[in-house]
Amino acid sequence: AARGVLNGTANFILTRMAAEGLDYEHVLAEAQDLGVAEADPTFDVDGTDVALKFVILANVLNGGGFSLEDATVEGIQDIPGSALDLAAEDGRTIRLIGEATRDGVQVGPRLVPENGALAVTGTRNIVQLETRNAGSLHSSGRGAGGPETATAVLSDVGRLSD
Repeated sequence: AARGVLNGTANFILTRMAAEGLDYEHVLAEAQDLGVAEADPTFDVDGTDVALKFVILANVLNGGGFSLEDATVEGIQDIPGSALDLAAEDGRTIRLIGEATRDGVQVGPRLVPENGALAVTGTRNIVQLETRNAGSLHSSGRGAGGPETATAVLSDVGRLSD
């Protein structure tokens, strides 16, 4: 199984909402000004981008058979700042978590421990792979912004030309 945070834009928004006690619309506008969010951020904030990535992971891990239509997807647009405040009182925070298992793909806002591996901040992404022999493996890195997107696009172009 694989689970994690795979959208830097959504993660930036949730991190700022929690840190500053700001509401979604305010932080979204800030993210757009900083170039962390697109002018139309729909795919990032409604969970579609994360779902597509976890459908790919589900197909790789399980030998195919999954599509976006199979995914259960919920975004972050309706999370009030107060939800993050309540989570913090309990030592937790909210992250947009994707999960790929043999049974399919789920994406949605989830409570995670504030100091846990999945509580990456800013535009960081993380994937946890549960393995039979090595236990839980984590991979983390930056996930939104101009240079990060340019690197991903160039990597894709490089693979196409091989």
